[in-house]
Amino acid sequence: MNSLWQDIRYKMLQSGTRINLLIGINVLVFLLINVPATLFRLMGNGLLDNFSNEYLALPSYLPKLATRFWTPVTYMFMHHDIFHILFNMLWLFWMGKIFEEYLGNKRLVNLYIMGGLAGALFYVLAYNIFPLFADSVAIATVIGASASVMAIVVATATLLPDYTIYLMFIGPVKLKWVAIFYVIIDFLSITGPNAGGEIAHLGGALLGFIYIKQLKGGRDWSRSVDNMFTQRPKVKVVSQNKSYQQQSTSAPRQEEIDHILDKISHSGYESLNKHEKEVLFRASKNEG
Repeated sequence: MNSLWQDIRYKMLQSGTRINLLIGINVLVFLLINVPATLFRLMGNGLLDNFSNEYLALPSYLPKLATRFWTPVTYMFMHHDIFHILFNMLWLFWMGKIFEEYLGNKRLVNLYIMGGLAGALFYVLAYNIFPLFADSVAIATVIGASASVMAIVVATATLLPDYTIYLMFIGPVKLKWVAIFYVIIDFLSITGPNAGGEIAHLGGALLGFIYIKQLKGGRDWSRSVDNMFTQRPKVKVVSQNKSYQQQSTSAPRQEEIDHILDKISHSGYESLNKHEKEVLFRASKNEG
């Protein structure tokens, strides 16, 4: 058991990817809530279900949200059942691997959080604005990582629209068509039984799209989020050798990164030369 726990800790914290960390948190939260909840249900007691819905799910009712101000964060790590978490984590793994390869692992975590918060904002606003939800706004709640995952899916598709993946029973499909398909499905479902979840998906999707557009324009929202919590020291290296000074730059220029991202978007990763791949790699390492 001790060896198993050490393996889990290594996968989550030291494997060099933040995907395992995000998946690990989601799975641990799911198990910590649902294993004891299942035992309670066997005894005819829904105490833990009531606790989760009351204190961890995101409410749409503004007076209740004011007293549950932590739920815009907790809701994005919770899931209804095994299939809910399974499909979310599969898409997080598939799209997260591509995203991390091009933009680094720290941006992935920041986008996950920002996408979840955007989904929460869309959900709360929709339920308090549209008459369709007037009868349910006082009791409605939402949970799930779907808004965060949709932010990553759409961001990856916006960055690499012609990147091809292989889907079972379908074959090769470009990322842009995958993202467009899911956005359309979510929009057409916002008046259905899972309206809150679909609205949250759209909020995450919009955030992912804007995030990449802003990044290509030289505005890195992930860096802004980091700066809210940390103040990075500036290190200056002084040398008489001009060529050395040019090579010892701590990070590639944003303009150079933007040019490379545009080239990837139009021609794919394989179109990059060795220097461009090294620049992208350094940029990724500097981001986490």
